[in-house]
This record gives sequence, structure tokens and C-alpha cells, in this order.
Amino acid sequence: MSTPELGLPMVVAAQDLPARVRIHEVGARDGLQNEKATVPTEVKAEFVRRLADAGLTTIEATSFVHPKWVPQLADAEQLFPLISDLPGVRLPVLVPNERGLDRALALGARRIAVFASATESFAKANLNRTVDEALAMFEPVVSRAKADKAHVRGYLSMCFGDPWEGAVPIHQVVRVCKALMDMGCDELSLGDTIGVATPGHVQSLLAELNEEGVPTSALGVHFHDTYGQALANTLAALQHGVTTVDASAGGLGGCPYAKSATGNLATEDLVWMLQGLGIDTGVDLGRLTATSVWVAGQLGRPSPSRTVRALSHQE
Repeated sequence: MSTPELGLPMVVAAQDLPARVRIHEVGARDGLQNEKATVPTEVKAEFVRRLADAGLTTIEATSFVHPKWVPQLADAEQLFPLISDLPGVRLPVLVPNERGLDRALALGARRIAVFASATESFAKANLNRTVDEALAMFEPVVSRAKADKAHVRGYLSMCFGDPWEGAVPIHQVVRVCKALMDMGCDELSLGDTIGVATPGHVQSLLAELNEEGVPTSALGVHFHDTYGQALANTLAALQHGVTTVDASAGGLGGCPYAKSATGNLATEDLVWMLQGLGIDTGVDLGRLTATSVWVAGQLGRPSPSRTVRALSHQE
């Protein structure tokens, strides 16, 4: 195992970029949810603990969805108590409906996420509802979570393109974003679910959201690397002032309802870029790389992250 050395990456700061970026680590939930073989609960818990030890302070833990839909996350009730006492670590959980919220709150979850779609096709595939029906389902979830003083994140999928519908008009995305904010979400994560975004598209969407009253401070970005654009798109978002970036340790993950979706932006690749730009993340890249090598071993295959491969000499 190699670790960053010899002063690499060389730090060359760029103008007008954030001083610090909060990484919203999704490897333990989004990264593992599509694995065919069941990952043992203790392995998931150890994964979260190692991520925390590497300096990640926001780690999405699991999803309280019905086991029929995502069997890999059927152990949410068993997993969450194993990790809920990690000091200084936020542990968001995904909830699809009020039943999921009840389960999460009963275990003491304080950070909740709901998962909406910008397109009708994906809303039907993922939630078996129209976009507006899904929003109506989330409204009492968000309201109750806020009444319980929980933090609520709204995920929005298909912000940049849809495998069934193709290009997604920016105004269509903005409408759903505003609906989520109006119902009480504290932050939004803009998802490039199938990885088709390009930097100009990213900046145009962010600018339109600002014009419609959604502040940059409430926005995070969630890029997939299907066409190798995830880091370029992230840089475009940083140039706009975004300071929350979703990423998955080792580049794990995809989307079970969108077959063209490949892995998430790898957290290691993101940290390498941010370190080179002089942007603080609080993450120890050596420990993070070791964690991704470990979890890749648990899954029986090498990590797709280029940084992990470069630093660990995986083939």
C-alpha cells in the first residue's frame, strides 16, 4: 500500500473556489445497495467506522426502504445501532415514506433523506408514482421529520438526463427542486444519475436555481462517472460556489432502476483533486484508500477508483 508522498499532489490553488468542501459519503448506502451478494451487517458497520476514521464526517448509513425493493439494505434496524454512537459523525438515512420515517426515528436517526425524480419515467420506475404523486408522498415525511427537529435532505434524480426521456429541460428540474425546498428540505442533492452532465449544463442549472430563489448554500451535487465527466462537473459546481459534494469510497455504486448508471464519483479521486487545489476536506487520503482496498477485498474485486489503484497498485 502506497500513500501520498513527496509532496504530491502539488498544491496549486485556483481563484474563487471554496476554502473547504464537505464530502457527503454515500458508499455505505448508495455504493452497496446494488451488490448482488449480501454484504454482512458487521462488514457494513466496519466500513462506516473506517470511513469515519479516515476523517469523513457525513456518512450516509443505510435506507429504511422495504426489503423487497432493496434486499441489500434489509438490515437497517440491525446496522444503525452498531454505528450510531460514532463521535462527530452525521449519519443520514434514506426514507421512502412515512413507514420508513417511523423506523428511522425509532432508532434515533437525526438526518433524513427523501428521494425524488425530475422525470416522470424515473419516478414511475423508482417509486411507481408520478412526479407530483411522489412529492405528495414526501410532504408528510418532511413535515414530520422537521417537527421532530431532524435535518432533511432532498435527493433529486435525473437532473441532467434520463435513459427513457433523454434531455431533461432545466425548468423541469427547477420546478421539482423548488417543491422540495418549499415543503421544508434543508438541502438538495442534484443527481446526475446516468452520468451525462457536462460542466456548462451544471453551471446553467445552478444559475437558474439561484434565479428562482434556491441558494447555492442549500445545494449539493451528486455525479456519476459514466462518461468520465464527474470531476469536471464537480469543478464547475465548485466554481459556482457549491461546497457539498457527494462521493462514494472506491467509486462503488450505480442505480438499480437505471441500468445505464455506472459508479459514483470516487471519494479518493475527489479528495486528490481537492487537495491539489488547496481545498480542505478533513480527509486522510491514505486511510481512505486503505478502507476502499479493504472493502474491495470484502466484495471480491478491485476498486474502480483510479486514485485507489494508483496508490495501492491494484491491477
